Amino acid sequence: MKRSKLILSATVVAAVGLLLGACGNGGGSASSKDTTTVDVFNIKVETKDQLDELAKKYEETHDGVKINVTTVGGGQDANAALQSKFSSGDEPSVFLLGGLADVEKWGDSLADLSDTKLAETAIEGTLDGATKDGKVYGLPMNIEGFGLLINKELFKKAGIDVEDIKSYQDFEKAVKTLDSKKEDLGMKAVFGFSAKEFWVVSQYSAHFTSPEFDDNLQKIYDAKTIDFKYGDQFKKYTDLINKYNVQPILSLDYSTSVEEDFANDQVAIVHQGNWIVPTLNSLDPEFTQDKLGILPLYVKDDTDGKIAAGAPWYWGVNKNKDEKVVEASKDFLEWLYTDKDAMKVVTDEMEFIPAYTNFSSDAISDPTSKQIFDYLSDGKVVPWAHNQYPDGFSQTQFYPEFQKYLNGDISWDEVMTKGKEAWASDRK
Repeated sequence: MKRSKLILSATVVAAVGLLLGACGNGGGSASSKDTTTVDVFNIKVETKDQLDELAKKYEETHDGVKINVTTVGGGQDANAALQSKFSSGDEPSVFLLGGLADVEKWGDSLADLSDTKLAETAIEGTLDGATKDGKVYGLPMNIEGFGLLINKELFKKAGIDVEDIKSYQDFEKAVKTLDSKKEDLGMKAVFGFSAKEFWVVSQYSAHFTSPEFDDNLQKIYDAKTIDFKYGDQFKKYTDLINKYNVQPILSLDYSTSVEEDFANDQVAIVHQGNWIVPTLNSLDPEFTQDKLGILPLYVKDDTDGKIAAGAPWYWGVNKNKDEKVVEASKDFLEWLYTDKDAMKVVTDEMEFIPAYTNFSSDAISDPTSKQIFDYLSDGKVVPWAHNQYPDGFSQTQFYPEFQKYLNGDISWDEVMTKGKEAWASDRK
């Protein structure tokens, strides 16, 4: 899933607001005093059809409950649409939270979900982004993981056994081997890092910032300063990528990097996550089965390899609704991740990596998503640290300086210094 922040014109915002207002009236069945209506606000547009279908299946087995799903996203500003619903008094019963900042923002409306079955079965660490003062206010929608996605077939053709890469030095050697054989392999370059996209840089930075805060999301969210303790390793990886990347690196966007170069064997490594699996499947279903893999980054030391993985979104329940609606909301969410048929839709059709221990890794169809699930289960991950940065830090403060460094305009020390100053200023 591309993590870009979407900008919406005022006209479209207004149109969305009107549409949501109309949908929120719920229709005839929702007005029945005998019917409990749960309004779900979903911002994952790629799951719209599946979630609509699951709502119907739930209604078929739960008399007296109506599930209304409103999906906003894609080309629409979901945050503005959600704010519009709250401002108009048409609050949803269930809505998605992006992390601790959203828990803070919507805190007066969020029910304590600590005692739910899903909170008990959530994989360790996946609740951290929606937990405050020991109480769970959001349940993970799914897990997404990112790191260095590789084309294993190109590595094999270059004579590199991916299983032998167990340190930064091994990885650097593999990169140089790939570069030495790129003409024979028909490659443009080793890396297809899309530095034109701020969200790619933001995600990439998480590998190097998270360990400074013991991989604790609350510590990152509360941090008044950042020291870039692992800045040297950050620089080492960045220099390696820039040297062996498709150039100009600042002009390389997501579409060219993933859908053209990576999917067509033009580059061997991109920094992305499992959200590109559906895209790759649409282009060549055999790619994800036979070629795609993921390598960790070695940050705290040269042999402690980790990818980044965690819950990017959490389901929150509106405590200000009628008690029957609150309980029905909790029950619907529990059913979504515990009913046998619903679980199959979650893994097979939504292509989610599940965040709950009642799922088996065998239920995950593509090998790379299964690898990510195993990394998480083994504790070899850092969390989505960048989601807890100060508001605007990634896009408007750190990213421009990082681009200047890639372009040779400033030194790495200047990137670090400006990053520290901006963080401290934001967190005053």
